[in-house]
Amino acid sequence: MKKITLGLLLILAASVGLAGCNTMAGFGKDVQDAGQSIHKSAEKHKPDGD
Repeated sequence: MKKITLGLLLILAASVGLAGCNTMAGFGKDVQDAGQSIHKSAEKHKPDGD
């Protein structure tokens, strides 16, 4: 019985860990997209002399 409980806990921990990685990857992509938008806007509004 203890082996089954331990196995289920390990599966649960692995699932939570993988879900966290996917969430952080999505957050990183959102931040990257926001940075690219800011960069494009800055380039578009840059004075001609620079």
